[in-house]
Amino acid sequence: MDGFAGKVAVVTGAGSGIGRALAVELARSGARLAISDVDVEGLGQTEALIRRIGAPVRADRLDVTEREAFLAYADSVNAHFGIVHQIYNIAGIAFLGDVEVSQFKDIEKVMDVDYWGVVNGTKAFLPHLIASGDGHVVNMSSMFGLFGVPGQAAYNSAKFAVRGFTEALRQEMAIAGHPVAVTVVHPGFVKTAIAANAGHAEGLDRDAGVRVFNKVAITSAERAARIILKAVRKKKARVVVGPDAKAYELLVRLAPAGYQRILGPMTARFQSGRP
Repeated sequence: MDGFAGKVAVVTGAGSGIGRALAVELARSGARLAISDVDVEGLGQTEALIRRIGAPVRADRLDVTEREAFLAYADSVNAHFGIVHQIYNIAGIAFLGDVEVSQFKDIEKVMDVDYWGVVNGTKAFLPHLIASGDGHVVNMSSMFGLFGVPGQAAYNSAKFAVRGFTEALRQEMAIAGHPVAVTVVHPGFVKTAIAANAGHAEGLDRDAGVRVFNKVAITSAERAARIILKAVRKKKARVVVGPDAKAYELLVRLAPAGYQRILGPMTARFQSGRP
């Protein structure tokens, strides 16, 4: 895949899932990598994969919710490589539970990681991306950033916010004439550990939910990464990943309000562990 050779790409959430797949695919495409995660063990495994490919890589433990640390990290990465071209804000978590029974702290945690982590990464690296003369911001939303579903209010809130933030940023970069492309990513169900690692409100059957997720997750992380990078190479504003996400997006376009009568019961079955 052309367009990445020699570029310095920063990937958060690189310890597993889509973050790892993106980092590996970027390495195969000739990029130089700065990867991070709170999962040090997983991050080390990703680093080993990249070194096996032969790409330059720097790996750091980073909590995307710690703003001052993120700002210092951005400056450190820029000093290390001398330039930064791309930031992939991939780190994220999930939480399943109705608003009525979810705790404030559970909703805040999802917002802190999934939304503020994206804002922190974007703000920290944006000056460096502008200075590179060929920058790109890639922010991870979700198909749940396109429509709302019961039991996902915390995740919906964060992913809708990422979508709005990123779409506004893209317009700002164009109006200001800055050499920075901006892409928002909306994956469907991708084969990762996000469901297994998700928080759950009290009373929900975690194992049943994970089993259903594993059945409906039809897109591999590796395929998702290739789709995302193809869109980045073309500097697309938005990329919807997976046939499920595309189908749901079409449903929402056709029935902006009516889709809720269809997706509500489907999501209720998912939460109960029934496919």
